[in-house]
Amino acid sequence: MLTKNPTLLQQADINTAANKELNRRQFLCRLGVSTGAGLLATQGIAQGLTVKTNGKNHSMQLTKDDLPTALTDSNQSIASNSRCINPTIETRLFASSNVGGSNERNQLALERMACAGFEVQNPTITERQYLRFAGTDTQRASDLQNIATGAIAAPKLFMGVRGGYGAMRLLPLIDWQTLGRIMNERGTILTGFSDVTAIQCALLAKGQMSSLAGPMLYSEFGKTTPDEISCRQFAEALTNPNLSIAVQNADLTSKQLPAILATDNTQTVTGTIWGGNLSVVSALAGSEYLPSIDGGIVFLEDVGEQAYRIERMLYDLYLAGVFKRQQAIVFGSLSGTGEDSYDKRYDVAMVIRQLHKLTGLSIYNGMSFGHISKKHSFPLGATCQITPASNAEDGYTLNFTDYPTIEANKMNVEGLWQG
Repeated sequence: MLTKNPTLLQQADINTAANKELNRRQFLCRLGVSTGAGLLATQGIAQGLTVKTNGKNHSMQLTKDDLPTALTDSNQSIASNSRCINPTIETRLFASSNVGGSNERNQLALERMACAGFEVQNPTITERQYLRFAGTDTQRASDLQNIATGAIAAPKLFMGVRGGYGAMRLLPLIDWQTLGRIMNERGTILTGFSDVTAIQCALLAKGQMSSLAGPMLYSEFGKTTPDEISCRQFAEALTNPNLSIAVQNADLTSKQLPAILATDNTQTVTGTIWGGNLSVVSALAGSEYLPSIDGGIVFLEDVGEQAYRIERMLYDLYLAGVFKRQQAIVFGSLSGTGEDSYDKRYDVAMVIRQLHKLTGLSIYNGMSFGHISKKHSFPLGATCQITPASNAEDGYTLNFTDYPTIEANKMNVEGLWQG
């Protein structure tokens, strides 16, 4: 069982005024957090990094290991004029997948979280490693199971460290029903994406608890330069009980698709939205850990998969009967797909048109979430209403309700990307 970092606990009451602003350097020194963590170690990180520009949105496309979008800054010293608040939002980390790879990057992310108002109670889990994973299966499962057993109190924010691979190995080791009940009683918000999709699907399927499709510690807040839009949208999803996301075109899915692919593109659809990373969702097909929701809306995104592999995974879900009781499918970013070596005409647009023909479901394209910058966080397992624009060619809007939130005045959003 992991315990709170004693230094942070001892220093948490330094400032009695909860909302008092501090100079960031003074704030971190008082917390005992190193301000020298800004120098990002680039050795080993740059390998495998793929960066491409996605049309007019200039979205950065990453690998599934959620590598940084840029490694250009030579010095990340903490700006002396940055402002921080006393962290009061009870926050825990879970490391279900890959090891972080850079202690300096994790440290920088922890500094930013503290500056933004999040009191991370178990920062030392970022130091674990077993093979490629962030600890043994038992260690990684205990991040969640200790809350289910009551050994550790449920936090308000439960943040994944990073994606990659490994979360599926943990699914049989966790009491999801009890964990979901405890999180629901506390109003806990679990956030992550990519490989964390396995955790989110199991939590919804067996624990009937929502989560947040959103950024993670290492993956976003430890970057050389975190994406400001992604940070602001993360805060918006955390604090707004009536989140709304407008989608104007299908570009993030495919520029060869309309935003709405439906028999009646003027229809409003309402249901529980669920899903996540396509590779992970398809791997759960046929298991007890994939949500079985009547009248649901399936969300899917992926990165670095060729068109035929995307179609194969979609057929996995179709043949398993996953789409039978659903109302609609929403696609986020399908980035880094490349060209088919046999026929360049066989692309993502053709795959999705085939899916529409196969299922007869309404398909909504271009939602701004996935392995990209400028993403909009949103709740999974919440009620979602999709409303076409007055002119359906102008896109659609997703409105979300029935999910836990955090008080906005407890957060200093700018702290998430400063330094």
